Amino acid sequence: MVTSEYQVTGMSCGHCETAVREEVGRIDGVTDIEVSARTGLLVVTAAEPLDDTRVLAAVDEAGYEAARLR
Repeated sequence: MVTSEYQVTGMSCGHCETAVREEVGRIDGVTDIEVSARTGLLVVTAAEPLDDTRVLAAVDEAGYEAARLR
């Protein structure tokens, strides 16, 4: 399993978390998603390394901006 962390800006509530979780969850290979509006942290676990552009595009589709942390 490979874990990637992103900082998401603009989230303020549970609805925001759900929107991000749903979009990122559509990416093939994603096995777990943790997202917090309070901290702005998105942690994505996948079976194999993910292309960051796919994750960033999914967050953008949800209506937010993100940057890779590690």
